[in-house]
Amino acid sequence: MAKRNHKKDMTEKTLEACGDVYADLMNVLIFGGRRVVSEGDLEQATTRSIYKASGELREQERDVAKFWNGVNCHIAFIGTENETDQTDDMPFRVIGYDGAAYREQIRYVTDENGKRHKQRTRKYPVVTLVLYFGYKRHWRKAKSLHEALGEMPEELRRIVSDYKISVYEIAWLTEEQVACFQSDFRIVADYFVQMRKTGDYVPLPQEMMHAREVLQLMSALTEDARFELACNENKDGKEPRTMCDVLDRIENRGMQKGMQKGMQEGMQKGLMEGKVLSLKNLMETLQLTLDQAMNALKIPQEERDTLRKMMVR
Repeated sequence: MAKRNHKKDMTEKTLEACGDVYADLMNVLIFGGRRVVSEGDLEQATTRSIYKASGELREQERDVAKFWNGVNCHIAFIGTENETDQTDDMPFRVIGYDGAAYREQIRYVTDENGKRHKQRTRKYPVVTLVLYFGYKRHWRKAKSLHEALGEMPEELRRIVSDYKISVYEIAWLTEEQVACFQSDFRIVADYFVQMRKTGDYVPLPQEMMHAREVLQLMSALTEDARFELACNENKDGKEPRTMCDVLDRIENRGMQKGMQKGMQEGMQKGLMEGKVLSLKNLMETLQLTLDQAMNALKIPQEERDTLRKMMVR
């Protein structure tokens, strides 16, 4: 699997790390839009865990992880993974994350005599949501350990425990599901649904609570730096309030660049036309050939072919 870009990983995490957004994701994707989880129910959980492979200690890191202390569930560990590319390795990654979270629940304490005892703690479920943001094709890679392993003898298949992952294809959410989001994630989901359906984007009028985080996520997922630049490049010191503001800034920046480029091209064209007139004057007054005139004016070699073409127009 390709090496993950650390900077991209970091910017992908910022929006979902916001408590209101994380609770919104759980309510819509897990509970069908019912307001079961509130921001106050969530606590930050560690995203890193250590495992041993080939005799070496290695580290793995989730995108975002939270503990949920709810009414119907004492503690649930909920992790998320953002994906724009598909891979058959996802079940292996998820089982590694989940297994580490379950392993943490087996704890030992040492008494005053130096004897280790298993600490009795209430166990809790672990859930990982894989958020897939591709909009050109459905997720077609493995969604279970059996699928990822491929062919195996039926005798083994019966005793090898399967491990299924939950992949949520954001671009294929229904309009009703998108409308259920109450946080800034609705803006993100709406963008990918529109791009999947029409290849074009008409922004919602919804105001962003976490503008910078939304635009950082959009830049990371689309690999279009203009989203983040629209937030960074503001003369009034204010962040854009809606995606309409963002698109206006992107358009204005494009116009400014176009005007600047046009001015530079115009100046270059004017300089070249001035050199053509100088060459013609030298050739007429001193009876020089074109090459002699270019030598006299010390015209650079890289400009000579262009000037020859301009001379015969």
